[in-house]
Amino acid sequence: MTLEGKVALVTGAGSGIGRATAVRLAREGATVVALGHRQESADDVAEEIRHDGGSVLPVSADVGDAAAVREVLERVEQELGRLDIVVANVGVNGVWAPLEELEPEEWSSTITTNLTGTFLTVRYAVPLLVRQGGAIVVVSSINGTRTFSNSGASAYATSKAGQVGFARMAAVELGPRGVRVNSVCPGAIDTEIDDNTEQRNTENLGVRAEYPDGQIPLTGDRPGVAAQVADAIAFLVSDAASHVTCTEVFVDGGQSLIA
Repeated sequence: MTLEGKVALVTGAGSGIGRATAVRLAREGATVVALGHRQESADDVAEEIRHDGGSVLPVSADVGDAAAVREVLERVEQELGRLDIVVANVGVNGVWAPLEELEPEEWSSTITTNLTGTFLTVRYAVPLLVRQGGAIVVVSSINGTRTFSNSGASAYATSKAGQVGFARMAAVELGPRGVRVNSVCPGAIDTEIDDNTEQRNTENLGVRAEYPDGQIPLTGDRPGVAAQVADAIAFLVSDAASHVTCTEVFVDGGQSLIA
């Protein structure tokens, strides 16, 4: 695989799956637009990419802010002149709580970041992508698609299910214009996403899943790593996947088969 001459926008590039993806695509030859929520995090991954000899434009924005996302894409057009790849990766777990305790603003915050942020990223990228064709990957989850055993995660699961539905609709609409759209659905991955998760009174919610010994068939009790998800994304945005669109790729070691 090679991405020489391509420009790739990766959101949530400051940490976790986004960071691993930005580094991987740069190593494949792409010029990476590394979008972080804070400029400091974008600059940090940019330093790593440059140290490896890659090309990168670090930017920052709140992906739930339409004006901010539009400004980033305008800058991409002005400074780089094209866009071939979009990885809509930004995501938060948000607040996990019983339905009657989840505040409307907590619900909205998760939906805005995860689902509306995906829409805005793709919406403002489309005019650039359709010029020469390209590829979009939406980073969803096994939660809300195959797995529903995380008690209290109603907003998160809904946002992730919505991302898959959005990606499928976008694939149908953009296919005739030369743009492929796929989703990756990671399972348990060793990232920082859990650090900012707030759980309230979820201990007795739902029906507890009784896992067999070793929750992940492929790795036992070891989660995956961000680089493994980045590998799948690198394939999906490359010409090696030129006939692949409207597809979900589960990067979970088989976890969703038993969760």
